[in-house]
Amino acid sequence: MDINTKINLIKGFSEEIITEQELKNILETKSHPIAYDGFEPSGIPHIAQGIIRAININKMTSIGIKFKMFVADWHAWANNKYGGDLDKIQTAGKFFIEMWKVSGMDLKNVEFVWANDFIEDKDYWKKVMHIARNSTINRVIRCGQIMGRKDGDVSQASQILYPCMQAADIFHMNVDIAQLGMDQRKVNVLAREIGEKLFGYKPVAVHHHMLMGLGQPPKSENTKDRVLELKMSKSKPDTAIFMMDTEEKIKSKIKNAYCPEGIDENNPILEYCKYIIFEKFKTFEIKRDKKFGGDLVFENYGDLVKSFKNKDIHPLDLKISVAEYINKLIEPIRNHFEKNKKARELYNSVSKYIITR
Repeated sequence: MDINTKINLIKGFSEEIITEQELKNILETKSHPIAYDGFEPSGIPHIAQGIIRAININKMTSIGIKFKMFVADWHAWANNKYGGDLDKIQTAGKFFIEMWKVSGMDLKNVEFVWANDFIEDKDYWKKVMHIARNSTINRVIRCGQIMGRKDGDVSQASQILYPCMQAADIFHMNVDIAQLGMDQRKVNVLAREIGEKLFGYKPVAVHHHMLMGLGQPPKSENTKDRVLELKMSKSKPDTAIFMMDTEEKIKSKIKNAYCPEGIDENNPILEYCKYIIFEKFKTFEIKRDKKFGGDLVFENYGDLVKSFKNKDIHPLDLKISVAEYINKLIEPIRNHFEKNKKARELYNSVSKYIITR
């Protein structure tokens, strides 16, 4: 696979690459660059955390990239997840990993790394201190978005430490490419700003698209607020599909989703088609009664959008089909956690935990 094809593969799921030329240089000079994504273990993962994350990582590993999935347990502790109960956070981390094992993620070139493994390494804390000493309090507070918080919501001292730790993670793992959501942009830019001076290089930042929640799209015109609204909308029970949702829940949530007839812009149901269904299935079939025109089969997203904009497809018909395809993806995961004893115990524990912010 040539360099341009590799870059286009990454550009296909990203909203921003800082910078494309630097990414090209890495792919040209390193046969197995290191990329990473991190997650705070808390709650039940929604479909963007589960299925879409697996899709994007598979694309990167398919072109020779070694991927590190970072279990940010101490970061979640600093961010007061589960009321600051580290044991619960770490159990949730094990649950997330078990979920990814059956979500379609190709694990041959994926390594799970725990923040907990860094804690006794003084070199790690030296990196954290170097970053803290070369950053202002205001600059770090502006990174509050990475924790799902506005600047004014950063109130605990541990939440000020968090961005310094996340930036240090990149250099402690020798990451070439920081591949995270647009909500993590500020800390990646911070790492780039100070990386060359402190550690001799700056990572390429690849920021992937953030899937919309199923409710009405965020109304904010402020980019920062909109990113936060998108981040939080996928965590609301009624506006997100979770990786353990039943078939009935999936159908109900999608049936009630925002999907105005003929409108493709900011349409969450069409986003599910673009970023999930057409990534996982070769074709997308909409079943309809003959009196309404009969079944439709689409081989690409562009043709689907064209038909929807022309009002050849009723939103309800689209929703019914989307729910069926999404359930096909979630069903094997549900079955695994029902039949596998270890997985079932993890799920039973995590499902009882009270989520805090």
